[in-house]
This record gives sequence, structure tokens and C-alpha cells, in this order.
Amino acid sequence: MATKVPHILVVDDEEDLCEILKFNLETEGYQVNTAFSGEEALTLDLASYDLLLLDVMMGEISGFKLASQLKKEEHTAHLPIIFLTAKDTENDMLTGFNLGADDYISKPFSIRQVQARVKAVLRRSLEAKKNSTKSNILQYKTLSLDTERIKASINGEVVPLTKKEFEILKLLLENINHVFSREEILSRVWKDEVYVLDRTIDVNITRLRKKIGEYGKNIVTRLGFGYCFEG
Repeated sequence: MATKVPHILVVDDEEDLCEILKFNLETEGYQVNTAFSGEEALTLDLASYDLLLLDVMMGEISGFKLASQLKKEEHTAHLPIIFLTAKDTENDMLTGFNLGADDYISKPFSIRQVQARVKAVLRRSLEAKKNSTKSNILQYKTLSLDTERIKASINGEVVPLTKKEFEILKLLLENINHVFSREEILSRVWKDEVYVLDRTIDVNITRLRKKIGEYGKNIVTRLGFGYCFEG
């Protein structure tokens, strides 16, 4: 499977500097676009980029103002940002980092310095994405539960679970070896639904055991107490 080429946007009102950065970052293998103002940047699909290089001192929409706007929007809040600026006072740097900047490079800078900082930020961002993806997966041996895509699988084969079966299994896998009473399962999975009988839980557990095959035996009944997933 081909590795995705990182997509970078350089936003700076110095057109010559934009072109220099574009050329040198492209030689490193990145896909690079440029915008010469914050206003122009906002016309682009910013969420599609993997990194933004923002000049601080621009026209009406400064780099700080643009970053602040992006961090407030859910679809762009995750974007890594490196500020490029001639403003190198401590207060300016703190402002940048408080806005969620990943790095802050003072002008004048060497191209090699920018290339190194870009590489480091992209590496950290990729690691964060991997960790975020992992946190969506509940795993016990070959039994896997993807809580974002709402998908259960064993050895890569999808296991068709109902919504309630999925939620029961999620609860048990998140708390391996913890015994849940029927009342606790009802309050966690059925929440505010009324007229749900204890027997409903037993029926769902029985079906769930059958569907997850060899792992069905891991869902253990503790007589008088409830159920647990025994690891």
C-alpha cells in the first residue's frame, strides 16, 4: 500500500519566500501549495492538509488570527501549525504556542532548519494519529472491536452484532475481569429505556456468546452477581 505524501500549505504575504519554501519542501518529497494571505488560505480546503506553515505578520487576517479561527472549528482543530515570523519575543512565542502551534520558527531562518522542523512535526502528528486510531480498537487476542466504525471481527472476519450486543461486548471488553450486575448492564446499555427485563440481558448475552464463537466461553456468569469477560 502506497504511503500518503504529506500535503503542506505555506501561507505568507512574501511571495518569493513562499516559492522558495515550496521548491525546497517539494525536493523533500512533500506536496506543497501556497497562499499569499489569510483570506486566500480560507478559500482552500484546509482540512485536507497535513501541516500549515503560517506567517504571523500578514494583512487583516494575521497568522495568529487564522490559527485561532482554525482551532475553533472541529474539522480543522487537529491541523499541525508552524508559525514563521520575524516576531521572536517571548510573549509572541507564548501567544503562538497558546494558540496550539506545534512549532515557532523565527525569521531569518535556514531552509535546512525549516525542513528539519517540518519533518519533526509531521512525525509527531503521524504518531498521534496512530495512537488515536489504536484507542478506538478494543482487542482481546483475535477478537477486535472498532468503537469508531462500530464493527466487531474475529481473525479479520466481521461478526454481525446488534446495537445492544455490540454495546454489551464493548462494556465487558473495556473492563475485563470486572463483574457487572444485571442492573449495571441495564443502566449502561439500555440507559433510560423503560420496561426492560433482566431476562432481556440474558437473551442478549446468550446470542452474543454464540456469535463470538470460541470467545463465547470468556463471557462468564457469576451466579447471584452478574456477568464478566474473563481474560
